[in-house]
Amino acid sequence: MAGEPLVVLAPDKFKGSLTAPEAARALARGIARRAPKAQVRCVPVADGGDGMVEAFVASGWKRVEVAAPGPTGEVSTAVYALRGDTAVVELAAAVGLGKLPGGRLDPLRADTFGLGVTIAHALDGGATEIVLGLGGSASTDGGSGLLRALGLRLLDQEGRELTGRGDVAAMLEQVVSVDRNGLHPAVATTLFTLACDVDNPLLGPAGAVAVYAPQKGASARQMLRLEAGLANWAAVLGTGYAEIGGAGAAGGTGFGALAVLGAQVRSGIDVLLELLEFTSLIDGATLVVTGEGSLDHQSMHGKAPVGVAAAAKKAGVPVIAAVGRTLLSPGEIRAAGFAACYPLSDLEPDPARSIVAAANLLERIGERIAMEHLRTRR
Repeated sequence: MAGEPLVVLAPDKFKGSLTAPEAARALARGIARRAPKAQVRCVPVADGGDGMVEAFVASGWKRVEVAAPGPTGEVSTAVYALRGDTAVVELAAAVGLGKLPGGRLDPLRADTFGLGVTIAHALDGGATEIVLGLGGSASTDGGSGLLRALGLRLLDQEGRELTGRGDVAAMLEQVVSVDRNGLHPAVATTLFTLACDVDNPLLGPAGAVAVYAPQKGASARQMLRLEAGLANWAAVLGTGYAEIGGAGAAGGTGFGALAVLGAQVRSGIDVLLELLEFTSLIDGATLVVTGEGSLDHQSMHGKAPVGVAAAAKKAGVPVIAAVGRTLLSPGEIRAAGFAACYPLSDLEPDPARSIVAAANLLERIGERIAMEHLRTRR
């Protein structure tokens, strides 16, 4: 109804408890109880990691399913989002940690081949722009699996092609050259954008192995082998690409895409907001509500809520954070662009209980936001 407040709900996922669309719906239910005449628009977001495809699907993009190998080869269903000739492909939805059979970590065998299969499906369908969300990777293969699926041949010193699934570190150490002649023909004319929220290089103390391999189950010995493999891989494809911020994202998948696909790296939340035309979605809004599981100092470096806050501030719309917890001071919260912050931990201090009851707690937060920030006609 004209004249009633418009609230745009743009949360990211609450990891371990709610997807971004679920979080938005919970907030909407709470707001509706206290401000039933308010207009509510749900625009779930993501910063490039898991949940990015679902954010686009929730905004009306077509959901496309593909049969593709998971990180250790077992075929499962991968998904991507499509609108026109633009496809949003999410690494986590094809070869992420959540796709490991039984959740069993396999740091040396896991690769990104299934991601390449998913991208090839989009290219075969006519996509000319691929946005690749990096995050949640189960592997540390430098994007070699992705590139092999797209037709790149990896050759050893005898000129033999390195194929099949096995020890990723050993394969990368054996590569001496690559043959690009068999690359998918659409690669040359496709714009590849890497949507990620990290700026790690490929190698070194801030690289793909040192920072992320332990969470993928790699032992100290395995990490040494993976680092050596990636160092040789970088020497083959070009060490200059290895130093670019984001090259180390998703086990070095960023590096492979930069070196062979000519990809560009951009902030994941910036890409999402641009493609969703977020500025038009918040035009005339009274309030924007965003959030995630934890609002902390890491959030200040490319995470979704801060990106939403920046976009809302630029449009002159106040923005509120509804989060699982916050480790920021009131001053830091204001400096990040938030008019207020409502952590679930204020309602339920026990983290385990808060995770289980996140939907109900967010509904209560929605009620508080309505009572304290919205005025509707009676």
